[in-house]
Amino acid sequence: MFKVNIFLAAGLAVLLGGCASAPTDIDAEASAAAQAALNAMQGGESAALPSALNAPNGEPAWISSPYNVYDKNAYVAAVGSGGNRAAAERGAFAALTAVFGQSVEAEFSNLTNYSEAIHNGSIAVSENNAVREAVKTSSAMDSLIGAEITGVWQNSADKYWYAVAVLDKKKASSLYSELIRGNIRLIDEITTIPDTESNSLEAFSRYQLAATIAGANELYGNLLSVIAGGTPAAANLPQIRNSAYYHLEAAKIARGIPIAVKVTGDMQNRIGNAFAVSLGRIGFKSGGNNNRYILSAEVSLTDANLSGNQFQFCRYNVDAYLIDTANGGRLAPYNISGREGHTAMSEAELRAVNAAVKKIDAEYENVFDNFFSSNLLRQ
Repeated sequence: MFKVNIFLAAGLAVLLGGCASAPTDIDAEASAAAQAALNAMQGGESAALPSALNAPNGEPAWISSPYNVYDKNAYVAAVGSGGNRAAAERGAFAALTAVFGQSVEAEFSNLTNYSEAIHNGSIAVSENNAVREAVKTSSAMDSLIGAEITGVWQNSADKYWYAVAVLDKKKASSLYSELIRGNIRLIDEITTIPDTESNSLEAFSRYQLAATIAGANELYGNLLSVIAGGTPAAANLPQIRNSAYYHLEAAKIARGIPIAVKVTGDMQNRIGNAFAVSLGRIGFKSGGNNNRYILSAEVSLTDANLSGNQFQFCRYNVDAYLIDTANGGRLAPYNISGREGHTAMSEAELRAVNAAVKKIDAEYENVFDNFFSSNLLRQ
């Protein structure tokens, strides 16, 4: 697999396949929001927010309502609790996300591939250290970018912990606006594909990754509509295409790419058929000769008998990956293994194959999709 580092976030040069655009400065308020969030997530204090330190006597005012401390017109805030400090902070971040409604919660929970793309280097965030680290840290903590834990308190009676998470509306609006702009520029770069590669897994990967980034923009846009009280268009942002558009384009590309399936050690071609069915559900044609792409798999069935046990056991192992014959690259590695037993070894082997087929049927489609949604291939 070949990766190319792509810089996203507002105003940053986007580098793709050696083509770069001129960098611009990240908005000062967006940078300040990122720095404040980073400081708070790393255990520091935020000078930008009202004090939410522990009250000298009794519980802090924000316990009963965070808006006893934070102006509702300027901040979004929520309180979480738990048996320890970490649980309380996670609860506060989750409660803050819930403030924005079920649609935002659903979009937030679907950012797995976006976070993976950041961490595996397919997407490398901005050269501005505060923004880069805030995005990475927030994804690792399952928290909204720009959100801060500004106060924690432990009840001395029951030792229960409480935390308050806060988002500064003005700074968050700047931060999300800039991230949307940067992501749109990034998507435009990713989906500019030479005609010679328009029917390739690289093109498929680019549109899948574009869909992943577009999904993040859907979240940022919905957050903006709540925080700023308007739509992204009202904030003078470019049009945000939804992730479904890019998934549809990826599906169109998939229909033009045949993938040969070659499996060694298969029993009655059952493993090969399972892979072919999964590829078909994704949208690819399977079979054929002289294809550029080959799904290569090796199946092994070995005795795994236990001493003193009357049952016969068979261990199965399946190693699979895609081969790009144009450059010898190996993509989307996949491995499964397990053990099945029966009174007769022949039946144990059959059960082992059945178990492998069942796993492939349940898992491979998602493994394939996740790989090409969070990795950018470069020839």
